[in-house]
Amino acid sequence: MYRVMLLPADADTRELRRALWAARIGHRITEEAEGQMLWLADPNQQEALREVVGRWQRGEPLPDAPASRSTRHGGDLAPVLRQAPLTAATLGLCLAVFAAMAILGDLVIALLAIVPLGISPEGGLAVGTLAEALAAGQVWRLLSPAFLHFGWMHLIFNMLWLWYFGRQVEALQGSGRMLLLVVAAGIGGNLAQYAAGTALFGGMSGVDFALLGYVWLMSRRLPGSGFFVPQMLVVFMLGWMVFTMTDMAGAVGFGNVANEAHLGGLVVGLALGWYYSARARRRR
Repeated sequence: MYRVMLLPADADTRELRRALWAARIGHRITEEAEGQMLWLADPNQQEALREVVGRWQRGEPLPDAPASRSTRHGGDLAPVLRQAPLTAATLGLCLAVFAAMAILGDLVIALLAIVPLGISPEGGLAVGTLAEALAAGQVWRLLSPAFLHFGWMHLIFNMLWLWYFGRQVEALQGSGRMLLLVVAAGIGGNLAQYAAGTALFGGMSGVDFALLGYVWLMSRRLPGSGFFVPQMLVVFMLGWMVFTMTDMAGAVGFGNVANEAHLGGLVVGLALGWYYSARARRRR
């Protein structure tokens, strides 16, 4: 992303955003201390962007900006999905797995858990090992628990943070970087949770914490990169992770939280954030 211009802090930029997306101009607007910073994805579109911004500043009609027309064509959703296709696909896969769990129940869990699950001859739960699963070629189990969610609140909470952080990474650094974070953090978090002695767990929260760590480090170490995360959000999410590790969480009904997956994902995100921010700083 490239800095283009600073807009007034109190400016309503919704119409400008619609017009820029209608013109297929990839952009981002972040809140800075001195105002709203407008970023441009493709420097070759700078002239076109300045023309749209100039018309917006002069109060002239903008092409495809009216809400009614925007609504008929799907609003701002389609350009955003094109900008973050992997994030949208990951979110969609989580929703599909959740729907499959509602229809097929334990069959989906048995297929996607980190180890094979079944019924023993005595009628109890038979739990396999990860070594057995890998020896049988079931390598997907290293990552697949990240797509399991065991309730609406669990799903919604994880999808909100996946969308918030994931589209930043994908819009600013591409789908390849987002894929690396999802796979590395998903596997890292799952292995950390399994090493803690848990066989039945799931959720995208390990990836969410990895994205939090990555975006936060990139925003701190590369202030001009376009990454942004409110410090209070960082404090809240880290505080939540620490809270769920205490006995107090269980006392108020937040038991069975995959704490080790959260921590494992955060470590992966911080490690990748440090590596890529250091590499970017060396290039500069």
